[in-house]
Amino acid sequence: MRSGTTQREIDRFLAVRPVQVAELELPDAPEDPPVLRPGPGGPPLTHGEVFALVRRGGVPAGTLLVSVPEGGDPRDVVAGAARALPPPPAGGPPPGRPPRTTVVVATRERAEQLGRAVDSLLAQDHPDFDVVVVDNAPVTAATRELVEGRYGGRVRYVREPGPGLARAHNAGLAATSGDVVAFTDDDVVADPRWLSELTAPFATDPGLGCTTGLILPARLRTPAQVLLESSGGFAKGFVPRVYDPADPPADEPLFPFAAGRFGSGAAMAFRTEVLRAVGGFDPATGTGTPARGGDDLYAFVRVLGEGRRLRYVPRALVWHHHRETWRDLENQAFGYGAGLTAYLTAVLVRRPSLLPALLRRLPGGLAHARRLTAARDAGSGAAAPGGHDRRDHPWPGRLSRLQRRGMLYGPLGYVRARRALRRGVSR
Repeated sequence: MRSGTTQREIDRFLAVRPVQVAELELPDAPEDPPVLRPGPGGPPLTHGEVFALVRRGGVPAGTLLVSVPEGGDPRDVVAGAARALPPPPAGGPPPGRPPRTTVVVATRERAEQLGRAVDSLLAQDHPDFDVVVVDNAPVTAATRELVEGRYGGRVRYVREPGPGLARAHNAGLAATSGDVVAFTDDDVVADPRWLSELTAPFATDPGLGCTTGLILPARLRTPAQVLLESSGGFAKGFVPRVYDPADPPADEPLFPFAAGRFGSGAAMAFRTEVLRAVGGFDPATGTGTPARGGDDLYAFVRVLGEGRRLRYVPRALVWHHHRETWRDLENQAFGYGAGLTAYLTAVLVRRPSLLPALLRRLPGGLAHARRLTAARDAGSGAAAPGGHDRRDHPWPGRLSRLQRRGMLYGPLGYVRARRALRRGVSR
């Protein structure tokens, strides 16, 4: 633990116990037995805490946390609790055939994780797609050897020498051959229907510019992983939603600037021509730059700023391998804060005409943020994965402080990143 962390926070962190991850399929016919299996790559389920995704008819319906007693049958216990969940919400109009899609995976020196992600992508049921791996600022040949050795001609390899996730994504965008370009990370396992569900809405909605999907934890075996998921994780709930600039949501006072509510970069897709029209991702944002993050949020706001709709599709599921240590969480908290204000700076630098809209929404947005902070600070008890689309779970004060520091740093980080880019060009 680093200095600035109180003993109480340390004790709470160390007291967090591992949680098993599982998925349960409830059959349509009541006489058929439910099917319970571990999360992707996980060990067999036993007694103890279980965090389960519940599916009905293959569709994600919700998550729950149950305790399986010693000697109990995990399937019976989880299924008994799951039957109280409501059926999954309707997914909107019937989707058309998913359009031709390119999937871009940016990576840097994580060949083992990358292989797991690519294997899951090649198993997608999408009828027409290809995969591009972007090797970002490589220092070894491990990624190239994996792609060219294990996957042969099934995966395209692109090398982006400049560091930064946004630069890697732009390199993938340049190599895209599909009408839609999807992005995910090298630390996920994609559900077999992820790509079809994520991209099918583009076939029936010509005004759609972007979709995002559901992100759930693949593992909850360390205190850091459990704590991250207990604070809401990356998931945005199980209710499909459309964000339309022509009809701003009443419950989002900072719309469209609170872009973290729309989704995350581990599960997002864009109409290729729309993303290219807005200039792609700002290369001075993202992990691997002094800005520390915000490249996905920048792209969301730019697409919405062009009058295009964004659709959240909870049927499009990926399982994410959360970071494992307290130091990882500290870096993540600071990076979240920095990325937030860095991307806002980027939007205003590139689209200064949006400043009046941001200023009009700022008072309501700050009041909303204060209410969320007060709810979180009032949280008590041991951290455990809770309901998604909530932010009122206990969260160590150290991490909150780091996130606020990151927010103060973000604009400076963005300026430093732009300077670094100019120096790179001049060389």
